[in-house]
Amino acid sequence: MKTLKLLTGFALIATLFTSCVTEVVVDDYNNGPTPGITLNQLLNSYELWYVDINETLGTGETPFLQIAFTVSFRNGTLYANNNLVGIGSQGNGYGIPVGYYNTNNMILDVDHDIDGYESFDVYQIDNNTIELYNPFNDTSYFLNGYQRSNFDYDFVFYDNIHYFMQEYEAWEKTYTSDFGALNEFDNENFLQFLSGGNDSTFRSSQDLAGTNPDNLIWDFTGDYGVGNVSGDMYLKTLTLDYDFFDNEFFELSVINDETVELFHADSGTVYEFRGRGYIQYLKEGTTVDKTKTSGQKKRKQRTPKKENNRENTRG
Repeated sequence: MKTLKLLTGFALIATLFTSCVTEVVVDDYNNGPTPGITLNQLLNSYELWYVDINETLGTGETPFLQIAFTVSFRNGTLYANNNLVGIGSQGNGYGIPVGYYNTNNMILDVDHDIDGYESFDVYQIDNNTIELYNPFNDTSYFLNGYQRSNFDYDFVFYDNIHYFMQEYEAWEKTYTSDFGALNEFDNENFLQFLSGGNDSTFRSSQDLAGTNPDNLIWDFTGDYGVGNVSGDMYLKTLTLDYDFFDNEFFELSVINDETVELFHADSGTVYEFRGRGYIQYLKEGTTVDKTKTSGQKKRKQRTPKKENNRENTRG
């Protein structure tokens, strides 16, 4: 009987000891795609891949990813939404074709129309997130997959109004309301929002309506900022800093892809401005990019337009 109890005790101790040992497996991310599919199938499993620029790791830059809001892989052709104007409708939501791609195991090769050849190691992070690692510049981009039917084009548009304003060579004033007090801004007929540098530079002109944007003389250069309105995704604020002339503050509403409404808070006047000279990003000689700073995308400065002796002489 004692022998039986002793054997039973040893068995119980052994059971308790082994039950306390647990094998822990850490899987930070999957190196390969979901089992049973190829990299090409993985890339084609979502119609749109949103470039989450704020998650980028590394100090290098891959130009065509820096400027893209989304990319798509369709039968060997690479598509991208580089512009906010027309996003959701251009190319049936895919954007424009920007190059070609090929896959080999977990390697993605891209031949971009402007930027040339790039190669990436691809890692699947989760069901709808992939990492594109560029070994040539030691930088990783993270892309989130969506179908066109569930992608929020409006959110991307309104979350990046700052860049929408830069997609025209100039904004021409086409309407001024009969109501509202007279004010200095009544004299401004054109606005321009420049990219590059600190990415917050605007210019204004009092040239006559109908003037070709290439022939405008810019009277003033200052800083601008676009802000959010709490509880209303579709309403923004626009502040034009006229330096010692004081600031002009507006509520900014988008009427369509080429027209905005500015409500001048101090005077109560409503203005409408229409975009002139649409800039399609990917034109030869047009280089743009996005910074890896929170909540903001930046585009490289285009060739500056001519300055003149009317600069900074508002009024």
